[in-house]
Amino acid sequence: MIDNINKSDRRFHPEDTIISVGDLTIGGDNLTIIAGPCSVESEEQIIQIARSIKESGANILRGGAFKPRTSPYDFQGKKADGIKLLSLAKRETGLPIVSEIVGINHLDLFDDIDILQVGARNMQNFELLKELGKTDKPILLKRGFSNTIKELLLSAEYIMSNGNNKVILCERGIRTFEPMTRNTLDLSAVSLLKELTHLPVIVDPSHATGISSLVEPMSLASVACGANGLMIEVHNSPENALSDGEQAVTPEEFDNIVKKVNNIKNALK
Repeated sequence: MIDNINKSDRRFHPEDTIISVGDLTIGGDNLTIIAGPCSVESEEQIIQIARSIKESGANILRGGAFKPRTSPYDFQGKKADGIKLLSLAKRETGLPIVSEIVGINHLDLFDDIDILQVGARNMQNFELLKELGKTDKPILLKRGFSNTIKELLLSAEYIMSNGNNKVILCERGIRTFEPMTRNTLDLSAVSLLKELTHLPVIVDPSHATGISSLVEPMSLASVACGANGLMIEVHNSPENALSDGEQAVTPEEFDNIVKKVNNIKNALK
């Protein structure tokens, strides 16, 4: 449990926080589905995927423009050009956008981005969190590779204590001794976070497992245990993706996942 009563604590704010992004509301009884490619690669790619996921029922388009990678030789994203392509996809489809910000000096480039994502590597980049707390944009905060639930909530506190209460928590798996999946998806964290905090909690089954065939069952399980939403990697040609193709589902597979998670959500009502 958290030692003191903080802004993220249900004892401070018993009701669920609802975050508005245009006409969309995140949190409470709403199920938000975020989808899109790991990396923005081209205009044709991002617009084609955006149109497809919207037709299937996605609420938000995700796409990486700045890509922090373990190896300096891996594709690092299209950066500012990637942001422009995301904006173009937004104008074409009307879908709001979430994309990862890796440095506060890039903030001016993100004017047209609706939700700023803090990736696992930056969960404890406290100077970045403090500066994002001074913005008015929703922040999607991913749990770090080996961070505890308490540490995740305290990272949220860095943002909230600086004035921004629009925080969305994301469970994306943690690093354990098990090598057969990319990470170990901690779904108990989702249920526990729902008890501890009023903030929306979503799950990223793509990064959690790293295996496309596991995305569907883990999506269903995530909704069943109370997640407010999902963040799913979708690529129109996963075998040719510039990053993380092995964990991306096709648009057809995504369409099937959306139908099934909505069935689970309806069954829980």
